[in-house]
Amino acid sequence: MESVSVVDSLERVDPAEWNALAGGHPFVRHEFLSALIDTGCASARTGWAPQVLLVRRAGALVAAMPLFAKSHSYGEYVFDWAWADAYERHGIDYYPKLLSAIPFTPVRGPRLLGSEKSLLLEAALELARDTSSLHILFPQEDAIPRLVARGVLIRRTVQFHWRNAGYTDFDDFLRRMTRARRKNIRQERRRVQEAGVSCIWLEGPRIERRHWEFFNRCYRRTYAEHRSSPYLSLDFFLRLGASLPDNLALLIAERDGRPIASSFFFKDESTLYGRYWGALEHVPLLHFECCYYQAIEYAIGRGLQVFEGGAQGEHKLWRGLLPVEAPSAHWLAHPKFAQAVESFLEREGAGVARYVDELCEHSPFKKS
Repeated sequence: MESVSVVDSLERVDPAEWNALAGGHPFVRHEFLSALIDTGCASARTGWAPQVLLVRRAGALVAAMPLFAKSHSYGEYVFDWAWADAYERHGIDYYPKLLSAIPFTPVRGPRLLGSEKSLLLEAALELARDTSSLHILFPQEDAIPRLVARGVLIRRTVQFHWRNAGYTDFDDFLRRMTRARRKNIRQERRRVQEAGVSCIWLEGPRIERRHWEFFNRCYRRTYAEHRSSPYLSLDFFLRLGASLPDNLALLIAERDGRPIASSFFFKDESTLYGRYWGALEHVPLLHFECCYYQAIEYAIGRGLQVFEGGAQGEHKLWRGLLPVEAPSAHWLAHPKFAQAVESFLEREGAGVARYVDELCEHSPFKKS
């Protein structure tokens, strides 16, 4: 007999039990989620109140689902502000809503963990009846049929990913591109080098506190320049460095022996995930070098198959990252709003498909 419970932290959840359900995906591991929750980055104070679902059988954890009660829509990368506005205009509360996602991380991965996926989904929908809605962001594609069968609406957004076509090195990657794209990338990289910038990669235990402190300065500077508040804290980065060293890589850009910029990446056995970047000095084109070209070169050198460059940004296409559709799933408790959103998603989905087709027609790679 299974029992379902809701907890507001992972403090009393055995890491080994949780990680056995999470598999090798770093963003659903106990260490990553606990770091977000325990440092207060994902908390009721920041609008991310944890409501984690657990299913136990004879005391053993057999299924789990990361859930949060959201009081806003920041940090999600699937935009539903128009839905919230429509609710408000009709005098209906949209927040709190229930969200299954990895906070501040638009990366696809498992959301229904373990063997009792149907039970988890039913429990989440039951919880959502006390809110306006349930949203499951960036689930794996094989979860979609189960969600659709339960009446959950599917939305598609666009991300840009690089895939390894067996490249031997960065020059081999460039040789597969059109002459114009190849020339442009070489020019951009050369301008960064001529500005006196060099880059070093740090992995695992080689990333020391001073490196995290410097990266945190860069990260916060970027948010300040956009007149925004950063989601993450130095405590969070330090905790990750201690608990998930094998999944982390940090790029430091230097000029005249001084660090001036940094990019932070996650990795697993097959994929490099671009996450955050920042700079203390402006160098033209340095962003492309630190966030894309260095990452592609790193992935090729380590035999990784995919580099996920994150959501949005058509400029990524010209640098070898191709568009892919990324799903999210949505269930709204209010029947009329659910019908309106379903109609909207049908129109939006057709537009997204056309957009991806149009982008692919402008591929930077030579025609086969």
